[in-house]
Amino acid sequence: MLAATALIGLKLGTGIATHSLGLLSEAAHSGTDLIAALLTFFAVGVSARPADTGHQYGHGKAEHLSALAEGAILVLASLLIVWRAIARLTGSTHPQVDARWYALLVIVVVILIDVGRTVASARAARRYSSAALSSNALHFGSDLAGSTAVLIGLLFVRAGYAQADSIAALFVACIVLLVAVRLMRRNVDVLMDVAPADAEEAARLAITRIQPAVELRRLRMRQAAGRYFADVVIGVSPDAAVGQGHAAADAVERAVQSALPEADVVVHVEPQGSDAAVRERAHAAALGVRRVREVHNVSVVSVDSRTELSLHLKLPGDLSLEEAHEIAEEVERAIREAVPEVDAVLTHLEPLAEESEGTRPRRTEVAEDFDLVERIVRDATDTEPEELRFLHTDEGLVAYLTLRLGPGTALADAHALASEIEELIRRERPEITDVVVHTEPSE
Repeated sequence: MLAATALIGLKLGTGIATHSLGLLSEAAHSGTDLIAALLTFFAVGVSARPADTGHQYGHGKAEHLSALAEGAILVLASLLIVWRAIARLTGSTHPQVDARWYALLVIVVVILIDVGRTVASARAARRYSSAALSSNALHFGSDLAGSTAVLIGLLFVRAGYAQADSIAALFVACIVLLVAVRLMRRNVDVLMDVAPADAEEAARLAITRIQPAVELRRLRMRQAAGRYFADVVIGVSPDAAVGQGHAAADAVERAVQSALPEADVVVHVEPQGSDAAVRERAHAAALGVRRVREVHNVSVVSVDSRTELSLHLKLPGDLSLEEAHEIAEEVERAIREAVPEVDAVLTHLEPLAEESEGTRPRRTEVAEDFDLVERIVRDATDTEPEELRFLHTDEGLVAYLTLRLGPGTALADAHALASEIEELIRRERPEITDVVVHTEPSE
């Protein structure tokens, strides 16, 4: 801002003294520099603010709005210069340009200042990935080119070519107009969320290199203030557990951020292939059959242009084989009606686990077990178990305990803690054949 103010005074004073349209046009150009610097100062301050409830993606686009305003100012300035230059070249006005030595000295000083602030802005733009500072660098670069053109024009005026100053001014205007159009187009693309082609290709390549491979179904990208935002949809095996799907999403996020540091990545996980819908409909149809208690391991296989489906059925264990077979046939018919694209259905029959009787031991019989479990829970959670009881079953001694955790605890964290406690109990007391840990939020 200080440099722009100083240049306005130098160019305007010298331009008036020498009647040089080139210097007056450069003074107007420096006036736009001052406005642009003020806009940049304001925009960088706004864009640095953290995201809030009203701007959940941050304030980065303030820089692009500033750059767009700079471009509009440059267009107006260049049109004014073109009008004045054409008026002189066509003879509408005939001011005598006095190319004194001090005018040349002023232009040399201006060029040195332009070089300094162009380099400073370009370095800062690269360091902070700032659209506003980048537009400033282009702006100051156009000043440098324009100042050089004015210097050449004044030298030609001293050599006897009176119209060289107007031609230099027209050249300055063309440079400014070209820079303005490029600047506005680039920032309009960002504000309109035009996909950054190079960044999208880098992200896509990073995802394809993930091992084990994931199916990339959709990749959408946009950018603001040098930061990229990516929405990714991937497909994973329909049999994958929730944890496996989450791990695949984490791998995609890391891959994109390795290619585009500080990118904001959102990954949506879907089951692979159209087989998922077939499995879901078959599963629902099987459960709709009377006396079917559980359905699992549903799989779809394409064989010689035929679609075959297999599944495991759990039925009451006291059924005869003939009765179980009739139920299986009913399941197969229900699946064919619900999923007509399936050519063959194969069922595997399993008995449903029968209820076993249990007896509650006296406290004195399991006193050591009580103490052990309470100690392990205290060490892991710093609290006593909410409930703890033991049962003697046909399989052996079973421990049932309830943990109360903070209401903000994530399900994954609660599960991990329960698994850790189960493992510690089994490790220290192998006589306990099973441990059932129930977690619930504290009141």
